Amino acid sequence: MSEAEKLYHSIGKNLPEAKASKMFGAQCLKAPNGKALAMFWKDCMVFKLEKPLEEEVLKSLAGSPLFNPMGNRLMGGWVQIPFEHAEQWPALAEKAMDYVKNIKK
Repeated sequence: MSEAEKLYHSIGKNLPEAKASKMFGAQCLKAPNGKALAMFWKDCMVFKLEKPLEEEVLKSLAGSPLFNPMGNRLMGGWVQIPFEHAEQWPALAEKAMDYVKNIKK
């Protein structure tokens, strides 16, 4: 298991209300309402973020693009954060949880 994956699991265990699940065949964390808030993808974490935070992260964290799992369709609202910015992962996970848990089904 890579250091990135170990950190992902640590974040999931320490994030109140998060439930381990799968999305696109990858490990993900879901809020109590069943909505995904983060996933682990190729030694990166991908977070579902509100638009203002999404834009801020895209500008401030180099190498953090919109998530594009198939290579031909960007997923707005989902930002892929590489392991080089791992110090940001816990705070982004908390912000993603705060956002996603309030989305109505």
